[in-house]
This record gives sequence, structure tokens and C-alpha cells, in this order.
Amino acid sequence: MTLTPPPTLKLRIDRTALADNWRALDRLSGKARAGAAVKADCYGLGVEHCVPALRDAGCRDFFVAHWSEVPAVLGHIPPEQLAVLHGPINEAEVAFAKETGAIPVIDSLHQARLWKEGGGGPCHLMVDSGINRLGVARKNIGDPVIQALDVQVLLSHLACADEDSDMNAQQLADFNEARSAVEHREASLANSAGIVLGEAYHFDLTRPGLALYGGVPRPELAGEILQVAYPYAAVIQVRELSAGDTVGYNATFTAPEDMRVGVLSLGYADGILRAWSGASFQRGNASLPILGKVSMDMIVIDLAQAPDIAEGDWVELPYHLPDAAQQTSLSQYELLTVLGHRFQR
Repeated sequence: MTLTPPPTLKLRIDRTALADNWRALDRLSGKARAGAAVKADCYGLGVEHCVPALRDAGCRDFFVAHWSEVPAVLGHIPPEQLAVLHGPINEAEVAFAKETGAIPVIDSLHQARLWKEGGGGPCHLMVDSGINRLGVARKNIGDPVIQALDVQVLLSHLACADEDSDMNAQQLADFNEARSAVEHREASLANSAGIVLGEAYHFDLTRPGLALYGGVPRPELAGEILQVAYPYAAVIQVRELSAGDTVGYNATFTAPEDMRVGVLSLGYADGILRAWSGASFQRGNASLPILGKVSMDMIVIDLAQAPDIAEGDWVELPYHLPDAAQQTSLSQYELLTVLGHRFQR
């Protein structure tokens, strides 16, 4: 069988920048150590690329959301270093936790009962301090089934750490109250943004996610966090437009003069949504504006500033996450996690 030819999309993952980001966040965590949220395939960048880089940088605490994410991560780290944030919701997930050795994060009385009925053992415990997603309600912390758990790390999650919100201090106070109500070995509250809220938020373990992969959720991190993801696309066709020709869906662009343009093979399925219309690709110092709308699997760019570009040449989509979020009105989280699988990573 003929081998599949190389893709016309590639996503360069700067593993050195990723490791440097973890080291910066670990340093900013003060006396606490920094872990790493590696859920959603390391925020879309690939477990196989990111987890080894984080591990080799010194990270020893990893978090995923789903049990289905466990096998890929356990190919790179021992099970006692991996916790599953969404916890076990049925007996099958309890059995899977026991078999793999990954640590469940208990999020409710129901999960606590399942874990104890399945034999129990070390676990983490998430308490809700106001975000009202997962987490045991504070009024239920005194329940005997919670009190009977062997809690390694007591966790909660900040709702507004990327803002100067009064809720941050309130959640901190509520978490400290929960800490006194249940036995545990260590405590963890701060996400990426929470790390820069100060020492009071650090406890024993911080849990950065977005900032590891180049996101900047608070201005204090702007000088610390490096870009990690760099998308590129190959020009699959060069076209000559005449003045008056239109481009793309709904003919939203009309050529004001004769133009040389390039067609790129990427679009919605790759995470490059219509929100990118009006942005520009780059080749060296040349800016190559998108013409018209992103059209399913294709984008047309203006080659006026790069007259030497030929079919097969590569162009880059600027993907510094704070700037890209401003350009597209997408969140930095969305910009990472929507990147599709047609990119060669």
C-alpha cells in the first residue's frame, strides 16, 4: 500500500518553551510545587509531545479530566503521579482506577460511597468553594463517608482568578475553612492565574494548565510565559485574480486590482474558524492577509508582500495566544483546544 503523503498542515510544538513555562510557574509557586493539567490531550497539543517535556523538566503531579485520558498519559509517567479530576461515577470507573493505579479525585458523596464500596484507598478530594461545578459541598464535608476517605490532596478551584474579583478572597477563606474540616496530607487551590494571586493561594501544590501551553490569563504572567504552539500551512495553489473577481463564500471580498493570491488547505476542522477572517498569515516579515471568509477547508491569502511564494511553500499563522484571542474574540483556551488532528505535530 502506498504511504500517505505528508500533510499540508503542521503544528510546531516548542517543547523547550513548554518546559521553561513549567519552571517559571514552579518558581512563581514559591514553596509549593507546580503540577500540570494535561487534560484534553494537553490542551490540544498532544500528550506524547508535552508530558515527556513536563516530566523531564521536573513535574511530578499530573491531572486529566476523563478516565479515557489515563492510558495515553501512563505511557510516560507512573500511575501514582496521575489524578483524574472528574472522579469515578460508576463501578467500572472504580475498577479501572484500581487496575491502573491512577488516583481518583472524589467530587461528591456518591463518588465517595462508590470508592469506599470498591475497596477505597488513597484519593484526592475536591471541595466546592463557590464555582459550583464539581466538588463536595462544604455542608457535606462532615459526612462520615467523606471523613472516612484517605485524602492525599484536598483541592478546590478558583472561579475568577483571572480577574481582580472579591470572589478570590472569599474562595480562599472558604477553602481554608474546608481544610480544617477534613484530614488530608496536602492542599491545592491555585490554577495558572491563581499562582500570581500570592503566597496565600499556593498551599502545597499548584495546578497550572493554560499558562503551560502559552496562555497568559493575567498581565503579571506576560513576561514569564513563552509561546508554545506554532501553526503552519502549505500553499496548495497560487492563483491570479483580475480586478472585480470575488473570493470565497458569499463573495465578501472583491479584488480591487489584479492580484496574486494563495490557497491554503485549512479551516473549520483544523480549529481555524471564521473568527480568523480579517487576520493575516506571515512568511518571514511579509504579512499575508486573509481574503474573504474562511471557507470550510480553505483560506485564500494575499501574496502581494511575498511575490516569491510558490505552491508547496509554508506560511505561518501568528498564534501568540493573547494576541490571537484579541484578533478572534475566542478565549485562549478555545484557541488551543480546537486545533484539529490534521496538523502534523
